[in-house]
Amino acid sequence: MSRLLDQIDIKKLPQHLAIIMDGNGRWAKQKGLFRSMGHENGTKAVKEITEACAEINIPFLTLYAFSTENWNRPKLEVEFLMKLLVSSLKKEIKTLQENNIKLNAIGNVDALQPKVKKELFDVIEKTKDNTRMTLTLALSYGSREEITKTIKEISLKVKKGLISPFEIDEQIIQNHLYTKDLPDVDLLIRTSGEQRISNFLLWQIAYAELYFTEVLWPDYTKEHLFESILNYQNRERRFGKTSEQL
Repeated sequence: MSRLLDQIDIKKLPQHLAIIMDGNGRWAKQKGLFRSMGHENGTKAVKEITEACAEINIPFLTLYAFSTENWNRPKLEVEFLMKLLVSSLKKEIKTLQENNIKLNAIGNVDALQPKVKKELFDVIEKTKDNTRMTLTLALSYGSREEITKTIKEISLKVKKGLISPFEIDEQIIQNHLYTKDLPDVDLLIRTSGEQRISNFLLWQIAYAELYFTEVLWPDYTKEHLFESILNYQNRERRFGKTSEQL
């Protein structure tokens, strides 16, 4: 039994938790291992944290798995990450089904290799009716690319007369984002000690609480997760209001 789980207020859980999973490479380097071993061990953390979120009934979990900038990494590392993604999806389909978790993906998935896309969409299809939690993988994702895409799509509709420029509001923008079916992020966690957003969900984290931890992603456990949630629950979320108005 977790020593922290009993302290968590289930009525004040973040509805949408997003995580920047950082530190796989540094974890491997510290241990004198190849970077690939860091990525492999990172998948174990993904499994543990996903199951922990399902256990406490967080409805939406989004993981930054592969950014648009990650394409600039060495070719061999990118190829390894793609193979690891395919093998992980094949291996974890059982976990998703047993925990009633729906898989979702956001980003420019058309840029993914055909084999990766096929496996990804196969798991998405098989889990589409699951209702306990939605696990979203941000793949080939970049927030600036997402916002640029959104502006182009809305501009084209304005040009065709489908939308008036004066009708454009936050909801219309939201409806054209990759995350149109997801609520805004309540809590954003980044591991490894870095304190930056790295082009992740810039629109969606407008009112999110940010939590940074020194723990490297392969070492991140459910206890660390519960610790970050407790920290979140001890904060006052005002959304522009005063404390007295809450």
